[in-house]
Amino acid sequence: MMNLYSGTTDPFSHRCRIVLFEKGMDFEVIDVDLYNKPEDIAVINPYNRVPVLVDRDLVLYEANIINEYIDERFPHPQLMPPDPILRARARQLLHTFEHELFSHIDVLEKNQKGVEKSRAHVRDELVQLAPIFVKQKFMLGDEFSMLDVAIAPLLWRLEHYGIELPKAAANLMKYAERIFSRQGFIDALTPSEKVMRR
Repeated sequence: MMNLYSGTTDPFSHRCRIVLFEKGMDFEVIDVDLYNKPEDIAVINPYNRVPVLVDRDLVLYEANIINEYIDERFPHPQLMPPDPILRARARQLLHTFEHELFSHIDVLEKNQKGVEKSRAHVRDELVQLAPIFVKQKFMLGDEFSMLDVAIAPLLWRLEHYGIELPKAAANLMKYAERIFSRQGFIDALTPSEKVMRR
């Protein structure tokens, strides 16, 4: 059985939980207190961070790597596009999300210096994504994919991070509600995450 060491409020762990629940697999989530991590996290992940997936002798860390492994090992429903060109584009977009959006998570989580600048940057990047959803249900069209998994935890936490989107992002928020109503997303929420949004 796979074990996922997961932070109860960590957006990266949240991604991995979504994938596991979307796949409907047999797994165990081991909740990790981010402020009082057990010593074995540092032993299995040299960066001493979650998420960490342990599957027999295999130990993986970094959410996108974990999620691609799960997607390849358990291909139904498939979350990465089967076509190599589309898959490369999806990976490129995942990289863009990490660089443009998720690189601000630490500042937003800890309300550090520069938090207003980070809020504005994330808000502006999200507003630019809104037009995609005029003609399609999800990031890559009509099918839920790894890109939707990747951005969902951020969209869920907007209020928690103090980010208010303008009316221009209405399509993005309708898209977010489509994701939030998926059973895999609902099942993946921890009690601490449920209270992040009213």
